[in-house]
Amino acid sequence: MVVHLTKENFKNVVLDTNKPVLVEFWATWCSPCQRLAPILDDLATDIHPHGVVAKLDVDDQYEIADEFGIMNIPTIILFKDGKIEDSMLGIHSKDTLKSFMGL
Repeated sequence: MVVHLTKENFKNVVLDTNKPVLVEFWATWCSPCQRLAPILDDLATDIHPHGVVAKLDVDDQYEIADEFGIMNIPTIILFKDGKIEDSMLGIHSKDTLKSFMGL
């Protein structure tokens, strides 16, 4: 299951875990983000319980998006041990994202 991030759960879900966490920064009006959604749903099911897939709506949670300097969406950031490991832009396949997470 994809976790929907808010300022209330971001620290717990993304920063305070030892699992790799893939975070998509997205918006409801973003067509590429909508196309990526089923891929992320499939990935989340496939990697559970070894990793986490999460989404952050840049319109609803703009403070967090600003904190990470998000300028384009979809932006995907990989966190490991609470720190940014890597990032990528755009739509990618499930296999590419799984490999990106190291799983």
